[in-house]
Amino acid sequence: MGLQELSAKLECIKIEVENNILIVTMNRPKAMNALNSQTLDELHAIFDFAAKEDEVYGIILTGEGKAFVAGADIVQMKPYKSEDGRDYAGYAQSTFDKIEDIEKPVIAAVNGYALGGGCELSLSCDIRIASEKAQFGQPEVTLGIIPCFGGTQRLPRLIGPGFAKQMIYSGKFVSAEEALRYGLVNKVVAHEDLLAEAKAMMADIFKVSPVAIKYAKLAINKGGDLDLTNALEFEKGLVGLCFATEDKEIGMDAFLNKEKPAFR
Repeated sequence: MGLQELSAKLECIKIEVENNILIVTMNRPKAMNALNSQTLDELHAIFDFAAKEDEVYGIILTGEGKAFVAGADIVQMKPYKSEDGRDYAGYAQSTFDKIEDIEKPVIAAVNGYALGGGCELSLSCDIRIASEKAQFGQPEVTLGIIPCFGGTQRLPRLIGPGFAKQMIYSGKFVSAEEALRYGLVNKVVAHEDLLAEAKAMMADIFKVSPVAIKYAKLAINKGGDLDLTNALEFEKGLVGLCFATEDKEIGMDAFLNKEKPAFR
């Protein structure tokens, strides 16, 4: 399925490709871009497309209106009982796993509220850039549930268990600047500069070896689940793969010849 064909089928999300960047915009502004089943279905389809599309080198994820994503769709979840809730959490987790595991860089350009599932969506991205207007939170405890789209696992791995428990237990929102202090975001920028900053960061990433990016991402994401001895062994295996690639030859030849590498 091509970009235009996929785009025509989407109702909750907009997509476009610019300079080999797939820009994914959550587009239910009246619902604060809340995540319902259809939105998750569309994210699944988009990241399946992005994984296979050679002309997409990286992805930027952002939101339309005041919110990045203001959480899961409570109207949809309200009737759920035990197994329904468990199944919905599992489907959302598999969607966010797909985002985390894609062998291309993903930047979250957080334009506004990133709450509950929205915060968890940003956590599945490689890098988070926040507008000065952004706010983050895991307010699920105020609904009598816990974060269930990966928040209890990804958040403490990113910012440490202390700050993660503070956010999750209190349900309170944190500002972009607080999120920066926690290590939840990489950078805070003026609201009007958000997308330009994300594009500029992605353009810098595109200057280096795409093969090296793929294996570095795999080493970081999967190695973090291993003890240090096995993680280092995993790293060795991946660097062995790097040494067998054309990118290694291009990069090292360029360095020795004092030239800029021209990776394909």
